[in-house]
Amino acid sequence: MLQFQPPGFGQKVVNTSLGSMVYYTPVAPPWILASTKEDLPPLVFLHNFGGGASAYEWSKVYPAFATTHRVIAPDLIGWGQSAHPVRDYQVNDYLTTLAEFLSQVADSPVPVVASSLTGALTVRLAIERPELFKALFLVCPSGFDDFGQNAGRRLPLNVVRTPLLSSLIYSLGATNDVAVRNFLVQFLFAKAERVSEEMVAAYLASAQQPNAEYAALAFLRGDLYFDLPLYIDRLSVPTVIFWGEEAQFTRLDIGRRLARLNPEAVKDFQVIADTGVLPHLEKPAVMIGLLERYMRSHG
Repeated sequence: MLQFQPPGFGQKVVNTSLGSMVYYTPVAPPWILASTKEDLPPLVFLHNFGGGASAYEWSKVYPAFATTHRVIAPDLIGWGQSAHPVRDYQVNDYLTTLAEFLSQVADSPVPVVASSLTGALTVRLAIERPELFKALFLVCPSGFDDFGQNAGRRLPLNVVRTPLLSSLIYSLGATNDVAVRNFLVQFLFAKAERVSEEMVAAYLASAQQPNAEYAALAFLRGDLYFDLPLYIDRLSVPTVIFWGEEAQFTRLDIGRRLARLNPEAVKDFQVIADTGVLPHLEKPAVMIGLLERYMRSHG
């Protein structure tokens, strides 16, 4: 996936209990290099779940912070070029590996930018391990079963839990460019014309990694879903929530309701007009401006 990263970014690796996690960080000009400027504060970007997801998701945003922060953008376990262990993935797999990753890439609390289900998982980890986090900047955070509303599952469980059928669904639905483009257009973006050939190629490259279907199908089955409102009132880390106005699955009204559960920790709730669940890919300049604004106060 290195070919889809901005110029001057390279790969590094952290080992976790479930295998290696690849992450992208500045390693060459034009950036101030992490190896020579360790005093730069770390800033972590975490991608969402769904067929073909990877650190590419944030690649239009994080270069804007590379001269002021040590940008760290991993592929999560089971995604991108990180390890793809063959297993039935559970929530604790990601809470554990994220904690292991953050502990190794930073020796002080870090601001973390995360989206969708990963944003919700980050909330849970911040409750368990608040010492790892300086602030959270979350885009459409959702456990996909929030307030008891199952938002993500679109296929019957007896279908996605049948091995041959689920593998066929993944092959047909995530590993060809037509299916990937349709997924981005129909479910993730507000405007189809914003989906570029590069985006399709990056998502396809991630979806075609060996054993990529295991994490994707765990998400599709709902094995990773939970009710985020049951946790968020215990969050103490300063948090800003951003929400794509036209996000599918995770509606704006659900987001507002979620934020109201913990006004002490959730410092602001910012709606991004005319975008879906990935405003940072649809309108990266807007996302950069908003992150810069809120990081001056909380990051």
